[in-house]
Amino acid sequence: MSRFFINRPIVAMVISIIMVIVGVVSFLSLPVAQYPNIVPPEIAVNATYVGADALTVEQSVATPIEQQMSGVDHMNYMYSLNASNGTMKLTVNFDIKTDPNIDQVLTQMRESQAESQLPSSVRDYGVTVAKSTAAPLMVITLSSPSGQFDSKFLANYAYINLNDPIVRVPGISSVTVFGAGQYALRVWVDPNKLAALNITTPEIERAISAQNTVNPAGQVGGEPIPPGQAFTNTVLAQGRLVTEEQFGNIVIRAEPNGAYVRVRDVGRVELGAQTYSMSSTFNGKPAAALAIYQLPGSNAVDAAKGVRQLMEQLKERFPSGINYSIALDTTLAVTAGMEEIYKTLAEAMLLVILVVFVFLQGWRATLIPLCAVPVSLVSTFAVFPLLGFSVNTDCWPPA
Repeated sequence: MSRFFINRPIVAMVISIIMVIVGVVSFLSLPVAQYPNIVPPEIAVNATYVGADALTVEQSVATPIEQQMSGVDHMNYMYSLNASNGTMKLTVNFDIKTDPNIDQVLTQMRESQAESQLPSSVRDYGVTVAKSTAAPLMVITLSSPSGQFDSKFLANYAYINLNDPIVRVPGISSVTVFGAGQYALRVWVDPNKLAALNITTPEIERAISAQNTVNPAGQVGGEPIPPGQAFTNTVLAQGRLVTEEQFGNIVIRAEPNGAYVRVRDVGRVELGAQTYSMSSTFNGKPAAALAIYQLPGSNAVDAAKGVRQLMEQLKERFPSGINYSIALDTTLAVTAGMEEIYKTLAEAMLLVILVVFVFLQGWRATLIPLCAVPVSLVSTFAVFPLLGFSVNTDCWPPA
């Protein structure tokens, strides 16, 4: 057999080229890491009861949802975290063999059965059901090194301009912004004035809710119309209130003598943060931190690369005085490991060349083994799929 290939070098070259091509194709589709799925899927149910303490949240929100969630198919266990700022997070852990998408649908169905038992403010605020990951893939900080912007501005800039584009990156499931909270018009009431006028805070809430609405006013000249009517005009009424002055003019009570008690009479209105329960800094400066969570089953390296590229594009539109930094990137260990593999392969090739040259004592004699070594190494990858190394999304080359 060896004599056949010695006398026909072109045949040997063609076979070598085919083996290299097949090996390269297999190499590009092999997984970087292939481990059994040992992390059970988790579904997170999040709700907010504004103004409630942890015990009230547990009794009014967590308990009704947990009662309906009990017995959901293939559930291992569940637990809820109730905070004094009115937030509730219920985590439902499912069997490892289940499909996370099916688990999310089943959880959503059980949560919808409990909505009728939840307080109206919780339903108005919204209850979210999403696939959950325990730790963030990346943490990006938005800061103002010069101190020109405070954490409230930075957090809201992240909410408005960064949150949605980052979530649209393939492989990203959600983004949590830690900082001063979103913008909100806050009403700071004076307890002494409320006591003097015999006004309670629920009265103020009802007045704001009733007068901060969109009131459709219909049309003028709409069908059916008399002969000669040429135009139909839509009546535009005042929509939701926007400015602090408009909220201050909301009428709380009308007295029999024609006097009015307005919001500005019992307190002050200002544009502030929705919550002041958390704050974030970066290198001692006010900042907003964006915790980016990976979509279960996606390629972490590709997702992190997409976020980095997006941030470089968004950076061009940042206001002067704002900068971003990547405070945490869990994919660095993966990329560093792949770089070390390439480095090890290069070092192994150099050692092979050196050993062959030492034994053969000539570069011409060394040339043929040097050509055979890469062919044999690359061709070996063609056998890997036959040994059970399946193709998946976490594949070479590194992103």
